[in-house]
Formats: sequence, structure tokens, C-alpha cells
Amino acid sequence: MNLQERIKLVEGDITKEKVDAIVNAANSSLMGGGGVDGAIHRAAGPKLLEECKKIRKEKYPNGLPTGKAVITKGYNLPSKFVIHTVGPIYKGGNYNEPELLAQCYKNCLELAKENGLKSISFPAISTGAYGYPLNEAADIAIQEVINFLKNNNLPEQVRFVVIGPNVDVYKTKLKSMGLI
Repeated sequence: MNLQERIKLVEGDITKEKVDAIVNAANSSLMGGGGVDGAIHRAAGPKLLEECKKIRKEKYPNGLPTGKAVITKGYNLPSKFVIHTVGPIYKGGNYNEPELLAQCYKNCLELAKENGLKSISFPAISTGAYGYPLNEAADIAIQEVINFLKNNNLPEQVRFVVIGPNVDVYKTKLKSMGLI
């Protein structure tokens, strides 16, 4: 399967994705919040919060570190799993933000592979309340996905699920690389 078949752009609501896993652009507390994080928690139902509390208590009492990722069940979502990752808060680009954002994508893809997942959907991590410039964030996201897929059979499909102005930015970048 070539990269054009493995990478898809979708305009829509990530909570409606029928994939093995969706990625939650979480905050370090893992307790839900605004944006994508809040929407995923609302759609998944209260059992997701219970599982996140257990992860906090047992593995990350001080919160999930930026760039790391954990996996939970999807509960009421169409996806089987949710992979939670904490993107960097953008502070001008001189505080390892690009490296941390790249780690988010890499660690989510590693978790998908480790769990035998064939499909995963990503939002535009850190581009909302965390203020990461969309063009730079999309470049990092796409490059990390390409690098991972070139060396791994799983996941078979990676979907970028975006809304609003994000759609045009991702579309332009993916087209320029011959991926759509």
C-alpha cells in the first residue's frame, strides 16, 4: 500500500470517526476540557473519565507529560480506542515546541502499532487553545506520519480529521506532496 492510499484528509467531527483509534488533543490532567478534548469526553461518556482518572492515579499522578501518549477504550464512540496526547503550548517556537509536537504524533503512532491498530484519526494537535501556528503544526504532523508509515506496516491508514481553515491548509500541503 502506498502513502497516497494510507493518508487521508477528512473534514468533519473526529468523534464520529469509525476507526480503530482517534487521537485526543488532551490536557495533562486527562480530565477533559475544551475543544477536541471536551468533545471526545462528552461523546465517549463517563467511563472514559473513570479510566483517565485511573491512569492519572497509577501512572501519571502529576499529569501526562507533553509529547507522551496513553491509550484508553473508546466507550460510546464509534472508535474502539482513544489515544490521548498532550501537545505543547506554543510560546514562540524556542521552547522545544516542534520536537514536542513531533513526539505527540510519533508516540500516538507507536501506541497504535503496539496495539495492532489498523486505522487512526488525528486532529490538528495544539492548534486550538494551545496556539500552535497551523502551517507549522501541519508540516510537523504530515512529516511525522510520513516518516512513520515509511518504516511501519501499522497503522494501515492515518486520517487527518480537521475543520474550518485547517482543511485548506492540510489540503494544500498534502497536494504539494502528491498525497491527495
